[in-house]
Amino acid sequence: MSELLKNFLPFLSWFENYASGKLRKDFVAGLTVALVLIPQSMAYAQLAGLPAYYGLYAAFLPPMIASLFGSSLQLATGPVAVVSLMTAASLEPLAAAGSGGYIAYAILLAMVVGLLQFLLGVLRLGLVVNFLSHPVVNGFTNAAAIIIASSQLSKLFGVNVDSASHHYETIMQVVQEALHYTHWPTLLMGVLAFAIMYGLHRVSHRIPSVLVAVVVTTLLSWATGFERHVSTDISNIESLAARKFVQVFNTSVKTVQDLAVQRTEMNNKLEEAKHSLDVVDEIKTRHEINLLSVEIKKLKFQAHVYRRELRRQLFTGHQRGDGSYRFYPRDEVPDGIETDGRTWRILIGNQVLSKEALVLSSGGAVVGQVPSGLPTFGIPDINLGIIFQILPYAAIIALLGFMEAVSVAKAMAARTGQRLDPNQELIGQGLANMVGSMANSYPTSGSFSRSAVNLQAGAVSGLSSVFTSLVVVIVLLLFTPLLYHLPQAVLAAVIMMAVIGLINVSGFVHAWNAQRHDGIISVITFVSTLAFAPHLDKGIMIGVVLSLLVFLYKSMRPTIASLCRDKDIDSLECGRRKLKECEYLAVVRFDGPLFFANASYLEDRIAEILLAKPNLQHILLVSNGISEMDASGEETLSLMVDRLKSAGIQISLSGVNESVREVLRRTHLLEKIGREHLYTISSRAITLVHQRVHEGNESSMAECPMTMTSEVTEKG
Repeated sequence: MSELLKNFLPFLSWFENYASGKLRKDFVAGLTVALVLIPQSMAYAQLAGLPAYYGLYAAFLPPMIASLFGSSLQLATGPVAVVSLMTAASLEPLAAAGSGGYIAYAILLAMVVGLLQFLLGVLRLGLVVNFLSHPVVNGFTNAAAIIIASSQLSKLFGVNVDSASHHYETIMQVVQEALHYTHWPTLLMGVLAFAIMYGLHRVSHRIPSVLVAVVVTTLLSWATGFERHVSTDISNIESLAARKFVQVFNTSVKTVQDLAVQRTEMNNKLEEAKHSLDVVDEIKTRHEINLLSVEIKKLKFQAHVYRRELRRQLFTGHQRGDGSYRFYPRDEVPDGIETDGRTWRILIGNQVLSKEALVLSSGGAVVGQVPSGLPTFGIPDINLGIIFQILPYAAIIALLGFMEAVSVAKAMAARTGQRLDPNQELIGQGLANMVGSMANSYPTSGSFSRSAVNLQAGAVSGLSSVFTSLVVVIVLLLFTPLLYHLPQAVLAAVIMMAVIGLINVSGFVHAWNAQRHDGIISVITFVSTLAFAPHLDKGIMIGVVLSLLVFLYKSMRPTIASLCRDKDIDSLECGRRKLKECEYLAVVRFDGPLFFANASYLEDRIAEILLAKPNLQHILLVSNGISEMDASGEETLSLMVDRLKSAGIQISLSGVNESVREVLRRTHLLEKIGREHLYTISSRAITLVHQRVHEGNESSMAECPMTMTSEVTEKG
């Protein structure tokens, strides 16, 4: 088979020596992964701020496309926790979660993420992911795991709150509402799901614990009537306060909608003023837009206050003979009125409440209606203005998603011995997101947990992911009605169980032990991500900037060590062992490329040595660590040679690599230094230069600390 054809269609290599036994293994593995993927994808879709069934759309095409055009044979692609959280964070400023505009932006985001990944792969730029260092990713991932888990608390306790400007403020509101009122059946349903998943996981990793938890709790929800809603006229609410709050809430929301329309018209007018170069009209229009924005912000805050008060209104119901309900404040039931014993609350969102059909609930939240059939196919609506707004997030999601995918793929490749091509993996992930967006998918990536399941189930090729996609198709076509009664609290439990594996405290310790600045960067990224959430881009950008600053600082101030001899080791840093140096010879090791940013640093260090050693005769520059040299570095070295020679001090270089030697030759610096002053082996250079500086002075040779340690070494 042509290698060129394999490069364009990597999946063709699956079928070389492919037997029926392998087909059976791939089918079993694909089915097993699908049983985990279906409930997880629905949970992650809600984490992304989308209706649960959009997770099934994201589990439809991306797994198959990523496997067909990627290089990993066992990588399982689909919705993942971190990418879902980043999707919600990037779209929250643009539209209300779950709204039509929000869904359209999520699909467009998948297209942009996929395009970026595809271009990086085609251009062989997979190394760009190195901008996200492991300490930064570790800090971000740990913070994201905590944010993801805590974001599900409201669903677990059965309370609703408005999102605050910071995530920790939202969680504080959730705790306050949970103390005020917790829906115990919802909490018990979530706890039951936790118990099933944890218990079965302890028994055997082969049991699809997530699927079992979903099936059991869905059946329990259906059998007990877990969801309980009643639609009634506002006149059946025996609370003047509640009626008043409904009225003022509706007024605020309606006014916000009207003002938003006016602001859109004013923005159009502003564009016209810009094109016509009418400066006066432009200034006036901007002023009016600012006034409208201030008024909208004030009304939104008012609506938030009224919405919170309405959510805190707790009622009990009295069912009349005709089956209709009348609702009383829970603590103000008139004598002689027999109630149903339930606690009812008004369901309220961001839209105007219908006074004729006010919805009250005494049950728990479920997934609800899931559309049957495959998603509609088509290219997402291209909006350049929105693309430019989401582009920074798309770049972060593209890099994070790829880093997660390639890390998982590398881990499995190490176990299976297969060859992994990171750039081909980028192409596969990019195509998966682009093609997925044409079927209403939001951004996806490789999943560690599902990939592990795929490998353990015996997958031998990417065909297992094709079978996974086919199982999702069957579910979308035939079984979506069965998902109606799935409790939202169970999906919250699924997410919380999944992200436990993302928490890795040992990563901080490992980074600290490797380099203290890496540990500090990891902790700062962690704290920043938590502090700025839901604006997750700020946390990760702080980590990236700190990593680059440390890199620049280390590049500008590389290690320049004075070397001595010891009885145990041929040469080492004088300062670390507190060894004495030869007063006539300075052995200096330069670690790093010699270029414009650090050339003056070498010059300053040599000047310090000259001041410290008035009897200095020779400097040996150990150059094994100088990987390259630019024009500035060469110029600095040339001037330094001139100054030293004018001061009667010789200079030699040892361990010069070929690329640096070529620079010295082309600039004629080699002749200036003298070919006899270039040494291949540093240890030999130290011995020869040391003998040279002590020629004719045997007494100084005998008293030199480098001579004494050399003699001990030779005797040993």
